[in-house]
Amino acid sequence: MEIVTLNFPLYNNIEYPPLSIALGYFDGVHFGHQKVILEAKKEANVKGMKSAVMTFDPHPSVVLGRSVMHVEYITPLDEKLRLIEELGIDYVFVVRFTPEFANLLPQEFIDTYIIGLNVKHVVAGFDYTYGRMGKGTMETIPFHSRDEFSFTVIPKLTTGESKISSTLIRQLIAEGRTLELPAVLGRYYTTSGVVIHGDKRGRTIGFPTANIEMNEDYIIPPLGVYSVKMNVNGMWYEGVCNIGFKPTFKQVAANKPSVEVHLFHFEEEIYGRDVIIEWHQYIRKEKKFSGIDELVSQIEKDKQVALLSFSKNPV
Repeated sequence: MEIVTLNFPLYNNIEYPPLSIALGYFDGVHFGHQKVILEAKKEANVKGMKSAVMTFDPHPSVVLGRSVMHVEYITPLDEKLRLIEELGIDYVFVVRFTPEFANLLPQEFIDTYIIGLNVKHVVAGFDYTYGRMGKGTMETIPFHSRDEFSFTVIPKLTTGESKISSTLIRQLIAEGRTLELPAVLGRYYTTSGVVIHGDKRGRTIGFPTANIEMNEDYIIPPLGVYSVKMNVNGMWYEGVCNIGFKPTFKQVAANKPSVEVHLFHFEEEIYGRDVIIEWHQYIRKEKKFSGIDELVSQIEKDKQVALLSFSKNPV
């Protein structure tokens, strides 16, 4: 897969083959996004073209002033590109979203970033918008196309009564409903980080933990204990994870919660290693215990709940 970064203004001196392109931000690359992307791939195969995806970076809300805080993603850019590549796409165009780009008229966007890239078929969701203030829609695209390309509109995809969307997935993560995510994501939610040195108290009570410094671009589930799998050196291991402030040991709360993973049947030293956490089932809230014995007893119970979770959901 070839990744092409497009800046504004676009001076394109590369001749691309005829393209069937999927348009969208695609945070999460969830089932709805996959439907759009795979439709573009199907059209490419049918019409003898190359398949492509156009996405944007950073999130438009950062540029358009709708977000004053650091934006957290379901899939930061690198993860999004990896997932798109797994779908077998030929090209990904990453458009740098700037105020100047956002100010393009719908026709200017189509002329430069669609027709100008030799796009012959466009696929997008029913609610996709483009151009200044989102004035371009899938209803206006026939006019803006100048008859230079055909297009397919993907209708709303639902689960129950809810639209499958990045907003729904963000809500599920924020509420700790991680076990519900595969039904809309098509996979368990994952985050990446690096193993750092902690206070090493876990090993003194028989439950050594890996302290994970999380990639701040990800949405992190709320405080509590979860069954998780963690990828270390390309291998997946089962375990439990605590996100919190360790109130049993800490008299003064830290500035931010720690993320600590206890892996079952794992004894390697992995400080400095990059790891991936796959979030399975929320088990319980974090709580303060009366002493070490009560804490150890609860961790053992958490472990049994996690093992049961994995046996019921083996994938």
